[in-house]
Amino acid sequence: MMTQMTVKGLMFDPYNNAYIVILRDEDNSDMLPIWVGKAEASSISFALEGSAAPRPMTHDLMRSLLDTVDAKVLSVVVTDLKDNTYYAKIHLMGEDSEYSVDSRPSDAIALALRTNAPIFAREEVLRKQASEELDQWLENLKPEDFGKYES
Repeated sequence: MMTQMTVKGLMFDPYNNAYIVILRDEDNSDMLPIWVGKAEASSISFALEGSAAPRPMTHDLMRSLLDTVDAKVLSVVVTDLKDNTYYAKIHLMGEDSEYSVDSRPSDAIALALRTNAPIFAREEVLRKQASEELDQWLENLKPEDFGKYES
């Protein structure tokens, strides 16, 4: 079973010197924080703002390649969490065939935002990441910690 998620925020975590993409479900009952690198955060930020870099970024290139071969991103799915690392798949339709490609969640999210593809998380991933320590940390966040992308 899967839950549809949307990007609700992008913030900086000074303790880990990394960025966090916050995914939430429609009812705001499930949250999935995914730590990402600076380049991926920048790419996600551009997509959230509807901005374009002067030259195509990697995820813009991916979208252009898919458009060129007439392939479509059907969805992206956060599929697993192992040893504090998330895993994802990008589901594509090309001609009459469906394909599934392994991906880092950050790349999958950046591509999904550019192609208006839905983002899902497997229920088991949501259960695995739900820990009291994480919930406590997230509860102590202030709204301004989420930056201008909170919705």
